[in-house]
Amino acid sequence: MKHTVLALGAVSLASLASSAQAATTSSSTDTITRERSAHIHPLPAKPNAHPSHPSPAKSRNAGTDAAEEIHVSTGHSYKRTARDSPTPVTVISSAELRRSGQLNLADAIARLDPSITTQAQGWDAGALTSSIRMRGLNPNEVLVLMDGKRRHTTGNIVADRGPQQGSTSVDLNMIPASAIDHIKVLRDGAGARYGADAVAGVINIVTKKAAQGLNVVTDTGADAYNGDGWRYRVGADGGLKWGNNGFVHLSGEVYHKDFFISKSRATRDHRWAPGDAWSPYADHSTSTPEETRENLSIEWGKGITQQIETYGLITYTHRHAETEQHYRLPSIAPSVYPAGFAPIETMEENDFQANLGVRGHNLFGFDWDLSTLYGEDDNDLGVNNTINTNMLASTGWSPTHVRAATYRTSQWTSNFDAHRDFNIAHVLPVTFSFGAEHRLEMYSIKAGEPASYIDGGTAAMAGLTSQSAGSWDRNVWSGYLDGNFHPLKNWQVDLGGRFEHYTDSGSAETGKVSTRYDVTKRIAVRVTISNGFRAPTLAESHYSSLNVSPTGAAALLSATDPAAQKIGASRLKAERSTNVEGGFILEPVDNFHVSVDVYQINIRNRIIGANYTGGQAAYDAIAQTGITLPSGLNLSDVQANYLANVGSTRTQGLDIQADYRLRLHRYGTLDLSLMLNLNRTRMHHTNTNAFGQSLSSAQTASYLTNASPRSKIILNAYWTNGEWDVNIRETRYGQTSSMLTYYDLAPANLQYSTTHFAAFVNTPIWLTDLEVGYRVNPHWHIAVGANNIFNMRPRKVKPANNYLGSSIYDSQAANIGYEGAYYYGRVNATF
Repeated sequence: MKHTVLALGAVSLASLASSAQAATTSSSTDTITRERSAHIHPLPAKPNAHPSHPSPAKSRNAGTDAAEEIHVSTGHSYKRTARDSPTPVTVISSAELRRSGQLNLADAIARLDPSITTQAQGWDAGALTSSIRMRGLNPNEVLVLMDGKRRHTTGNIVADRGPQQGSTSVDLNMIPASAIDHIKVLRDGAGARYGADAVAGVINIVTKKAAQGLNVVTDTGADAYNGDGWRYRVGADGGLKWGNNGFVHLSGEVYHKDFFISKSRATRDHRWAPGDAWSPYADHSTSTPEETRENLSIEWGKGITQQIETYGLITYTHRHAETEQHYRLPSIAPSVYPAGFAPIETMEENDFQANLGVRGHNLFGFDWDLSTLYGEDDNDLGVNNTINTNMLASTGWSPTHVRAATYRTSQWTSNFDAHRDFNIAHVLPVTFSFGAEHRLEMYSIKAGEPASYIDGGTAAMAGLTSQSAGSWDRNVWSGYLDGNFHPLKNWQVDLGGRFEHYTDSGSAETGKVSTRYDVTKRIAVRVTISNGFRAPTLAESHYSSLNVSPTGAAALLSATDPAAQKIGASRLKAERSTNVEGGFILEPVDNFHVSVDVYQINIRNRIIGANYTGGQAAYDAIAQTGITLPSGLNLSDVQANYLANVGSTRTQGLDIQADYRLRLHRYGTLDLSLMLNLNRTRMHHTNTNAFGQSLSSAQTASYLTNASPRSKIILNAYWTNGEWDVNIRETRYGQTSSMLTYYDLAPANLQYSTTHFAAFVNTPIWLTDLEVGYRVNPHWHIAVGANNIFNMRPRKVKPANNYLGSSIYDSQAANIGYEGAYYYGRVNATF
């Protein structure tokens, strides 16, 4: 590695070298031919189109370890390595994912990349689907690919107020971790190439394609200080030859996690007194979901002729998940639950995607790729351990389990991509790429069972009514052009443009200009300017929910519904963004790499929940949906709102990433890395509704600007001598701020106010992770470890902001979770 040049990313050199497939696998967006195991005979590679003027990276890296040849999805010069990218990329190997100690993919990535965070939310249906934020932006603004192909999103919308309201993200946990070779995180707006909705960045998950071998992993652990939250995972993957020019790779995984229940007086429901009848639920309404998940994937590639091959990838996941809701007093339904009850929201989910394609060489001199994919996510939401109290009072009976709603989202995407290397006037090397895409998006809502919504509905979750049900679809047509130029030996320029047309949101043109100049073999500078266009998702445009009780009513209305327009809603507009990023890359000495990048992301017309409307205006809007409202409603208990383009934000930040390999000779190697993300979002314009009223409250603005950490630092040290290995990680989560709602213990004039909120700050906190491993022989490796060894927890909120006494943490902040220390053990076997 004497001549490796310039750092990019959070990945240590050792972790890259530990993954042979990461060295030999390239994304389908980078190259038509995937490089595979030596046991597979891939299509013959195209000769170098411009040997007289090779890229500076190619000439300098001639002696580089193959393991460092990580191909990236930033440009279309498919021989470019990660360290020579003009835009910031982080490469995370499968070995690093394992050493994170996290069994869920979303949590593992958040442990390894400082620009990515997850939300520590423990209840309601939104907690049943994992989601990530990048650079503090909404999950809908992150594009996820598998082998360069778009991944479909979840059907389970985050409907409750909060920073993720309206999100239907890609659920990373529906992808089997055992199938993953490495992950590439492009921390830059990439809409000109991959889709205009890649506002915050792109995550490309590259799968294993080996044609031999068997890998098995099993790990288990529990939250040490409480003794619950037990979880386990068993996964395996292996490859087979398919003739002399093909492969089949199978991967599977089973995962389970118990409830983590915070059982202490700190979470005791304040309505329960020691003299009351004992209830098993009164002390633990704060919990994280229980989940059981089975994942499966099959991938193949097979040469048809010397110039053409076919390929495919199919994934399937089934998940059952439950989340415990707040305690209901014995007085609610004494005939059924004499000790009270805590309803449990449930989800039965089936998720699958099939990618099929054919690709080859020399179509009029172009390498080409033609593919189609179909992905779908089906969710049945239900409530267990519940009751419809009004039905019970009027009929003497109520079900205790109901299906409350069914969501389905699907995407059918077809692509054609082509690229070719050539020289302009035999002087200027160019890689020219173009492509086209059609996407059919479909979204449907099915009403819940009648018992879930009539007479006020069931406790914890009232089902969706027929007024909310429906099916919607749209077509998206797009095309792109991209050119990668080398005007000088040490200077490269990427120019890209994309046109997209949404049949429901109009058209947009997006573009990107990236340039990089290598001042010396140890110093380089890079700059990128791009813009984006994120059309509202079908769920954001059409989802609605109505909840009516004998004394009150609440509604989240679709912005397309005349009922919402009655309280000021307008049809949702697309979010439009402008990204500017620049930085430099250094290699002060051999094996020491540093990258520093600053960025600014301006987004107009951010989509999130608008301010609530109450009283008679809300009553009239809900009544206009056609739902029957009981007479005698207390108008102070009637509220309605909708998703809206509430305003414009500016996100500014700094990424610093560095890694150093220290060779200790007979004592092994030590890889040190530092990763830092500083991130600040400000709201610089607030939109108004049709009546001229502000769409954003102080709480809404806080969701968009302060719910993600202002900073995140990851310090990592990984030592190995061949038999023993030790990984130590320190992670600092910076400050988050929230404007919290006042609840029951607040003064009466503040309770449930939509205009007065309590400022709350989660102060910075350090987490310590440790893993110790031992390689028994070439086939077996064992490890034990602990995440958050010192059991650090977030700050507790004040009693006035603690709903019913059992919501002791800020559930909206993308900060550390409240489960505390987690101890685990893992066994890996390779054959």
